[in-house]
Amino acid sequence: METFERLESEVRGYCRNWPAVFDRAVGSHVYDESGRPYLDFFAGAGSLNYGHNNPELKTALIRYLTEDRIVHSLDAYSVAKRDFLATFEEVVLRPRGLDYKVQFPGPAGNNAVEAALKLARKYTGRETIVNFTNGFHGMTLGALAVTGNSMKRGGAGVPLGHVATMPFDNYMDGRTPDFLWLRSLLEDSGSGLDKPAAVIVETIQGEGGINVAGAQWLRELSELCREHDMLMIVDDIQMGCGRTGDFFSFEEAGIVPDIVTLSKSISGYGLPMALTLFKRELDVWEPGEHNGTFRGFNPAMVTGTEALRRFWTDDAFSAATKAKGDLVAARLDEMAAEHVDLGAHVRGRGLARGLAFTDTSVAKRVAAESFERGLLLETSGPEDEVAKLLPPLTMTEEELTAGLDIMADAARAAVKVAQPA
Repeated sequence: METFERLESEVRGYCRNWPAVFDRAVGSHVYDESGRPYLDFFAGAGSLNYGHNNPELKTALIRYLTEDRIVHSLDAYSVAKRDFLATFEEVVLRPRGLDYKVQFPGPAGNNAVEAALKLARKYTGRETIVNFTNGFHGMTLGALAVTGNSMKRGGAGVPLGHVATMPFDNYMDGRTPDFLWLRSLLEDSGSGLDKPAAVIVETIQGEGGINVAGAQWLRELSELCREHDMLMIVDDIQMGCGRTGDFFSFEEAGIVPDIVTLSKSISGYGLPMALTLFKRELDVWEPGEHNGTFRGFNPAMVTGTEALRRFWTDDAFSAATKAKGDLVAARLDEMAAEHVDLGAHVRGRGLARGLAFTDTSVAKRVAAESFERGLLLETSGPEDEVAKLLPPLTMTEEELTAGLDIMADAARAAVKVAQPA
């Protein structure tokens, strides 16, 4: 550890909760340098939906590299990009009736969000973006402005403006009718709210605490956007690419967002890649008006194409993910019932799940006890009050059960600390 502590910035985070030096990873397991295995309920924060070093994706990647195919191309045309675009249209867009243009904004999710915000403002000629409580959209300044977490916002060092924050679904525990406040502000010329360019929303707030927006809430938000000529941006960076069962997390609600951001598992292999999708009429960019050096990382396009072909040409993978999600939910319900005195309750959809506690110290201890038992598990929420599960979608039911057994034992150990005899 001495090398890391001497040379790496204090900003490092995950390593403080997982004090191990990792070396290898296969499928649903990560191994430290001593060879100890850890079952992975983290999956690269949702970047490894198809597991570590998926063999089919790895074969495609190795073949591409050993043939000296182009790796870096900015936004020049390449065979790899053409294959990805054609496959994405055939496998994802066309079956869902989506007529989106595709932008490669850069290597990371925040690049996709920045492009979405910038495009919405350019298209509408307006500045204000509506965001939601506990939302998280990235750490660059534009994305941070529409993020709720005070600690992350505080790191900006400059004012974060041109946004209006509204309550997410059930933020007020059902005491305020959905969108009453936002609708009132939009319709009252004395409200002080400048007409927004867009709203940006996650269907499930991952970093915010596995807060799920109901399908009806999302439909009402979509309708409100249409009524008031605002664009609807769905940030599907963590919850897209099958995390909820469907390829896009908004499919269950039956809506068609104006703009969608994707990253994390779009490459399928943990390689950096991001997309900003938008309706055809929104493509008002001038050539080169928004660019970046690493928006043409061809190896990620190769593995992304292979992932689409392997997992999304029929409904089998989606159905299996939903079934596994039901399995996880049932086990978490049992854990919550065991610790109901600590306000334990379950959140989530598909294979994005969380066990939340009213005692905000418990989830951190659950994660720590899980690590000691060989399970990688993170926390989320404004006070880290949720033990968060993002396992690979390819994880077997046996592996899920083993990990949930570990988590149940870890929760019991954590609760003993919270409630000493």
